[in-house]
Amino acid sequence: MQTHKKIAVVGSGLVGTLLAIYLKKRGHTVHVFDRSPDIRKINFTGRSINLVLSDRGIKALKDVGLDKEVLGIGIPVEKRAIHTGVDTVNEQFYGKDGEVIYSLSRGLLNKKMVDLAEKAGVEFFFGEKVWDVDLTTATISIGESERGEWVTHDYDITFGADGAFSRIRHKMQRQSMFNYSQEFLNIGYKELNIPANADGSHKLDKNSLHIWPRGNYMLMALANLDGSFTCTLFMPHDGENSFESLQTKEQLVDFFANHFPDTKEVIPNLVEDFFKNPTSYLVTMKCFPWTFSDKVALIGDACHAIVPFYGHGMNAGFEDITVLEEMMDKYGDDWANLLNDYENSRKPNADAIAELSYRNFMEMSSKTADANFLLQKKIEKWFSDKHPELWVPLYSRVTFSHQPYAEALAIGDRQNEIMQEILQMENIHQNWNSEAVENKILELLKV
Repeated sequence: MQTHKKIAVVGSGLVGTLLAIYLKKRGHTVHVFDRSPDIRKINFTGRSINLVLSDRGIKALKDVGLDKEVLGIGIPVEKRAIHTGVDTVNEQFYGKDGEVIYSLSRGLLNKKMVDLAEKAGVEFFFGEKVWDVDLTTATISIGESERGEWVTHDYDITFGADGAFSRIRHKMQRQSMFNYSQEFLNIGYKELNIPANADGSHKLDKNSLHIWPRGNYMLMALANLDGSFTCTLFMPHDGENSFESLQTKEQLVDFFANHFPDTKEVIPNLVEDFFKNPTSYLVTMKCFPWTFSDKVALIGDACHAIVPFYGHGMNAGFEDITVLEEMMDKYGDDWANLLNDYENSRKPNADAIAELSYRNFMEMSSKTADANFLLQKKIEKWFSDKHPELWVPLYSRVTFSHQPYAEALAIGDRQNEIMQEILQMENIHQNWNSEAVENKILELLKV
């Protein structure tokens, strides 16, 4: 066991609460601060994207015995259901038989995680606004406003788990040699809803991620336990076919009738939800370093916020904790080297999943309706089934393994180069599963 420390975690989101559980199980005193009210006492709707839990996140939960608790509020998702026309749905399985990801309501999961953390002995302080941290002492300052009176609280270590616009990171950015960047997509999102049938059943297949790909905009839906689906409309903020272009009920109804006609019967509250719910923004944030001496560290979105198109924001944050735990086992009370190795191990992998997430928007919004892309996926699955030791598809490497993201990205890029050559072969659409194609892939893998 490590020597007892008094530790502050700023942010009661998913990563902050799981980190607090890990630290508490190691015998530390852990206080979690959040400027928002207790999520268990508020109605959490209107600006959410359902979470996807996969192997990396499951491992982090399993290591502290929480996997069954969390999976119990999730719905297994085995495939994409790609809606390309009124009555046309193409299915694309994610992995091999039995490989699934889990759809989870963000609000429901966050409430569950706070409950589990309190049960483990973590103390929460909601409605407490942390404005500053002393990097040399880990002391945090709390007050009603940024320019008002502050009260200080002393800690041995402070973790910033307070999201993409972290106040802890804001203080770290003021030091020399701190690199920081943020990039907003011109794509925003808005939450919509598919309610349950009268008998509580789902209107669509609950074990699919439903996608309506339409180029630079798309609609997607993931199932909830109550029979509903959380839908997310991704669109440019301005220009043609954008949020800016949909200002009236008539414009909205006509747009959906033209571009998403098969949703008319399943989204009865389209107009109400669209104009009630806010349009939210998508940002990629990168920074380095993530730590200061043995006193302050960033984790999760506070140091690597990504866009949601690979479903790995939470999984990457949970994997941060897995790596941090490994470093605590390795270094014990040597927190300076512990945190240094944590950030150096995670930084290249955080950058890699940011790149993968950005690319996956193009795949989901455009390529899933492209015949060559669908053929590529079919060839990859066929070859992988025949030669599992030689070819693991990129999605499986990212989602169903613990291979570092950076390695998965590099191998995935090489595999894509090979597939682009294969797609140029004569009569590939007819001969995609022929011996000639198999031999060509085997030959290219040797290069």
